[in-house]
Parts: sequence; C-alpha cells; structure tokens
Amino acid sequence: MKKRNMKVLALLMTVTMAGTMLAGCGDSGSTSTSSSGGATASSSGTADASSDTTAASSSTADASSEDTTGSDDVVGELPRNETLYFAGQQWGTVNDYNPMSANSNNAMVIAQGDASRVLVYETLYMWNPLDAKMYPLLADGDPVWNDNRTEITVKIKADAKWNDGTPVTAKDVAATYHAHVDYNSSTGAEMKSYIADVVAQDDSTVVFKLTTDDSGEAVNPVLAERYLPMLYIMQENYLKTVADRNNNDAEAIKMDKMDDLVTSGPYKKYFDNDQNVVLIRDDNYWGQADSMWGKLPVPKYISHPIFKDNAAATTAFQNGDIDVAQIFITDLQKLWLEQDLPISTYVDEAPYQLCMTMPTLFFNTEVEGLDQVAVRKAIAMAVDYDQVISSAMSGQSPTFADVPRSVMNPTDAEQAMVDQDALKEYQWSNADVEGAKKLLDDAGIVDTDGDGIREYNGKNLSYKAECPTGWSDWNATLEIVAAAGKNIGINIETYFPEAANYSTDYSTGNFEITMQSGPGTSVANPYMRCRFFMSSDYNDLEVNFSGNFGHYQNDRVDEILAAIPHETDDAKLKDYYTELSKIMLEDCPCVPLMYRPQVFHEVNESVWTNYPQKDDGTNVPPMDCTDGYGVAALYNLELIDG
Repeated sequence: MKKRNMKVLALLMTVTMAGTMLAGCGDSGSTSTSSSGGATASSSGTADASSDTTAASSSTADASSEDTTGSDDVVGELPRNETLYFAGQQWGTVNDYNPMSANSNNAMVIAQGDASRVLVYETLYMWNPLDAKMYPLLADGDPVWNDNRTEITVKIKADAKWNDGTPVTAKDVAATYHAHVDYNSSTGAEMKSYIADVVAQDDSTVVFKLTTDDSGEAVNPVLAERYLPMLYIMQENYLKTVADRNNNDAEAIKMDKMDDLVTSGPYKKYFDNDQNVVLIRDDNYWGQADSMWGKLPVPKYISHPIFKDNAAATTAFQNGDIDVAQIFITDLQKLWLEQDLPISTYVDEAPYQLCMTMPTLFFNTEVEGLDQVAVRKAIAMAVDYDQVISSAMSGQSPTFADVPRSVMNPTDAEQAMVDQDALKEYQWSNADVEGAKKLLDDAGIVDTDGDGIREYNGKNLSYKAECPTGWSDWNATLEIVAAAGKNIGINIETYFPEAANYSTDYSTGNFEITMQSGPGTSVANPYMRCRFFMSSDYNDLEVNFSGNFGHYQNDRVDEILAAIPHETDDAKLKDYYTELSKIMLEDCPCVPLMYRPQVFHEVNESVWTNYPQKDDGTNVPPMDCTDGYGVAALYNLELIDG
C-alpha cells in the first residue's frame, strides 16, 4: 500500500542552474511560426515523449521568492516549500503565450481543450469528469438555454478581474469570440460552425447565439456548449493592443508571442528558457473572493523543468525533484511496493489512474477483406486484451471484464449512460481464437492453399498495422494484435513509421489498420466519441484528423448522431448510446484496445501532500492539478514538513 501524509523530509535540490538570467516580459522581438490558431498543447499520450532540448540540469529555476518579473538580475533558486514542480506537460522551449496560435507549445499556459488548463488563462466554466458537470469559473451560475435551444446566456462574476485590476466583462467574452473568428484561428474556424455570434447584452451578461439551419433549429447545441469550459477568455483592451501593433494583420496577430499577456488566472508568467518554465502566483488574484475559491492556491510558484524524455523526467520524479508527473511509468506500483517511495496515484490499487480515453484500432473499410465484417470482428475477437493491459499498460487500465466494451469510457458518469445488460450478448470473451476461427469459417473465408493464411476473393488476408515508432506501449499493443492475426490465419505485420508519416497516413486514409486515441471526457462526450468512432461526416474530407479514419458508413449511425444533439430526455439518450454501442460491437469498424488516462497523474509526496484521491470526499478529479476542475487541487495542498 502506498504511503500518504507521511512526515518525511523534503529532498534537497542539489543542482541549480547557475547564471540563468530572468527574461523580461516584454515582446522580445521573436515570434512563433504559427499561421492559424487554437491548437491544444498537451502530451501525445505516448510512452516515450521527448523533445530536441537537453534535460534540465535541475528542477530549480534561478528566481527569488520576490516577484521580479521583468528583471534582468541573477537571483537565487526557488524556495522548495513554496514551489510545486511538474513534469510531462512541457517538452520544449516555449514559443508563445498566444491562444490564437496554431503552433503554441506552451503547455503550462495554453492547453485549450475539453478540460482546459486554467492556471493563467481562464474559461467561463471548468469541466469535472467525476460527475460530468461544469462548474462556474468566470461565469456566475449555470448557463441558461432559451426554449428552442438556440441561445445560451451566461452571467459573469462581479468579482472577476484581470491581473491589471480591471473587471472581466461580457464584452471581453464577445471580443474573444470575434478575435478567433475574425482572424480565422483554427478555434474560430471550427467554433463559428456552431456559434453564429456572441453578444454582450450588458457588462455582466453575454449571449451565445447558435448557428441555425434553414428551419431555425440550432445546427448542434452539444458542440456549441462545448466551448463554455474550453474557450480561454481574453481581455478586449489587450486584444486591441495586439491588433494595433500588428497593423490588424490576421496572420501577424496569430504569430504574436503575446508574452506581455493580460490574464485573469491565479498564476502569471514569471520565467522561461530552454530548461524551465516558471509561473508565479498573482497574490491579487480575484479568485480569493468568497464568490470563488475564497483563498489563494497554496504554491507560490509552479515550475516545469524541460526534460529530454520520459526517462529523465521519471528519474527526477523518483528523486523527489518533481511533485506532479504526467508521464507513463511502466510498473508504476513498484515505486512504492518495492522501492518504498512516497509516491501516490488517484487509486490505491490497479488501474491506479482515472482512465478516460480509449486507444482504438481502426480498420480501413475500403481495403479488400477489411471491408468484410467477419474479418474485422474476427481480429477483434482474437486479441488478447488482458495481455495488452498487463504488459503494454502494466496494469494501468481496467480490463474489459471490469468495464465491458461500449462507446463509453470507464467513468461512472458515462457508464450510467448506457445499458450494459442489453449489450451482454454482443460482447466477446478475451482472446476468443476459436470463436474467431469459426466466424471466418462460417463466412467462407478459409485457407485454400495451405500456406497458413486465409484468402478472400483469392487473395491472402495480409495487412499492416501502424502507429508511430517510439510509442512503446502502443508498439507493444500492435504486436499483440499481430499475434492475434497469426492465431486465426490472418497475416498482420506491424509498421512503426515516424510520427509525421503516421499522421499523414491515417489522415489521408493511406493505411490498412491504424491505432488512434479517441476523445476523453467532455461536456460533449460521449457524443463526440461516437462521432470519432463512426460518423460518416468525415468520409469526404481529403485530409481527416477528426475521426472514422477507416471510412465506415452506416445510415442508422448517422441518423442517431443527428438526433442526439437535440435530445434532452436522458432515457432516450441512453437508448441511442446503447444502440450505437451495439452497432460498434456488431460491425467492428473500430475496436477499443484499452482504457487509458486522459492525463497521467502521479504525485511524489516528499514535499507536498493532500492531492486528490478516489473517495476522499472532495470531488476533485486527478487532472494534474491544472486542468478543468482539477485545478481545485492547488487549493487543498499541504506541506509534509509543516
């Protein structure tokens, strides 16, 4: 059992980055290489994330406990008892602080997604996957829909302030929307498909006017609502400053570093270079008002050393130089069971993490043989998923016996939205090789020439299964898939190209079998995940990064997906999601291979304790203490030594 709340001495920081100079906050003159906006900065979910930078020489930064933002003086290291150290989010030198950039890699500041990272920029709401609810942040109270679900009205908290002391208003929300749309950031290009306009009725009231069809019905209320906990709100006056210095040129605005940013969050920019990113708490943060947290977050500094790879980050984590790690660690449990380290995860026993994504096998249904349900389902039935979970994931995933297959992730909130009893007859046993063989035999797909490989239309069933090289847990998973194919007379060879080539292959349909990780938790899920798995909306795209990569077509699926965004009856929604799950299990256009954390959340309690843990009564999710409602963890932390 792991050790929690132990009175252990904080490990000393032994090496400092001597001679590091604090960078000024003004525009240094350099720019990012972005040309459009809205990318989410986050880890890839791989086992071996890396960057081109060298490992940080220590997990400290040369910065004093005083706020010296903008100073060029050399100052001392961060006080350990005021600093929370991270690993696994930032893998390279920060290139900008611009939420409209398509190329921002500033993962500590800009991770705008379904549960946005809200340390510096803030959203109207925070998403909590534990109960599938949005909690107000800049917003005051719940969003209010009009009767025909074409408008969403949101109130802004009176206490909400920018870090320059001016109030956050509805005009800022409207200006944020219009900046994304007017400058055609990728966020804006997508958002305007579902939101036609955002209007400030007064300083505290903002109305989201949804895009409607010819009948006056909203195109997609679910995808419109998704932006409430996702979109970073920017200050109207600051946006004008950025526009003025770039002569209102959209491309230049999207490339602006915005390192003189005005934000509303509890932390602000302090220091960054090629070895570290440091944020400092804004002690004037509006969130200490009674209308929000009622206090400041506990750590004064957030520091993220930039490591070369997972191995270097893991070593620092084991040594206590890192407090919170978002990295995949093989056999994580050995750190406390065998090495007796004060390391904790959200769950005491396997799977240790809160798993919310579903790495999935996609079959190209336009490839001969794979266009046959029997072939796809036979491969799916033959896979040893227990081996995938025990070896590739080292137990950090529930089994499909624990959480049967459906379109739902394993969270209680999503599992309640599907009828598992109705799906029992469509499930298959683990590594059901004999059942898979019988399915193929019954379909007349047999080996006629005795070479050990079955044929379809006179051709051997022989395919390549691909994912990027170096993603060791995914590589190991596909080797297990390949072994399953061999066991049933289908030749599957693994292919591990560079990540860029892999992306080109799956996005252009140039593959036979590929592996992809589906959407995690969101106000728009499980709907978005169902689209990702099976929607034909993506089939005509020349380049498709959105989903259904194998071009599966099912009219009933499309009919259900069109109905869900307009359905508010929970019982009817449950019927829809159960039917979609049945179709996925019967036709197997794609096959979830495991459950996986949306973010890994491991903590070393050498210095800090009282992190979120299952059944602790706080309702704070293990989202790295930074994402969505997970940021609430920063307000509960306590020092081990006092």
